[in-house]
Amino acid sequence: MNLNNQPTIDQLARLFAARKDSLDSHILWVCEEGNVHMDGLGACTEEEQFESQHPHMRARLKMYRKGHGYVGKKAAADKQFLGQVLETLSSEWGAVQQAPGLRVIDKLC
Repeated sequence: MNLNNQPTIDQLARLFAARKDSLDSHILWVCEEGNVHMDGLGACTEEEQFESQHPHMRARLKMYRKGHGYVGKKAAADKQFLGQVLETLSSEWGAVQQAPGLRVIDKLC
């Protein structure tokens, strides 16, 4: 899924459905090219450590904590939730492209 190519809720749903909420906490992030990724964090990995391991990251949402239902097949089926996530990513992407460094999007979605 790329934010520069009219992303859809279905594309975002596939990212969420491919992960398992009970296994790890997850971070949804965007690289310099606008590609959206979702990666799991190991049990002892901190957000700052994750950022340093992904130098091409331009933006990310706050971490989705393990076991809270924000990731996985159930989350992927919640179109209202995914719509909010997609709207947030799309609206923030314009500002992110103009500013240097990493932007942590601190919205509840």
